[in-house]
Amino acid sequence: MTDELPLARRDLIAARLAEGQSVASVQLAIEFGVSEDAIRRDLRALAAEGLCRRVYGGALPLPTRPLSVRLGEGVDAKRALAARAVALVGRGDLVFLDAGSTHVALVEALPEDLGLSVATNSIDVAAAVLARQDIDLVMIGGAVDATIGGAVDAVAIEAVSRLVFDFSFIGVCGLSAADGVGALHHADAIFKRAVMAVSRQSAVLVTSDKFGARAPYRVAPANAFSHFVVEWDAPEAFVTDLRETTAEILVADDPS
Repeated sequence: MTDELPLARRDLIAARLAEGQSVASVQLAIEFGVSEDAIRRDLRALAAEGLCRRVYGGALPLPTRPLSVRLGEGVDAKRALAARAVALVGRGDLVFLDAGSTHVALVEALPEDLGLSVATNSIDVAAAVLARQDIDLVMIGGAVDATIGGAVDAVAIEAVSRLVFDFSFIGVCGLSAADGVGALHHADAIFKRAVMAVSRQSAVLVTSDKFGARAPYRVAPANAFSHFVVEWDAPEAFVTDLRETTAEILVADDPS
């Protein structure tokens, strides 16, 4: 076998990962007519290049951009979503904010003098809460996963199990009415489900790039959420399907 063949195969696998697809070693071996060992070598090489995260039986795509970068992207759209979502928060509520750049914008939009407490597993969200000085902070501890931007391990799950949230805002990596809300990482999906289990209501702020995006680990079906907050120009087909669920759809204003 020439060098060009494994390199071409590796490029095809890398392209799928770049599109947000997870890959399985067994399926790739069948597709390309090679051994699983050959595929595992490909995945090791791609992981060494920082193009994927290896997991048992295959590999997952990495988040396309680290949180530090995403904080500066789509700022107007995220602020518009946050401005629409703050109406869901009541006086004296204990609110959970998941890791994510949109939730940093939500902290900045929360009204003053509501006597709010915010719990979070995210360093960036916690820093935004501390900057407010009018909101009490409950920090969910544990080992911080840099790719997620927060703690999602067993310690974090134990911490949230001892709380009851009036409202939780759950981060989303992929969303459709059929598949529900998904996450890119197994541990993150488990943590999000633990949060929802102790929340009276749960909502998702959805930037339009999340509609139809592939996220291999299901957090919950769409009808498990009380609200979805979408952009003013969100894809109509996806929004129409969401309206068929039990969730209420809130549409943000045009940020322009």
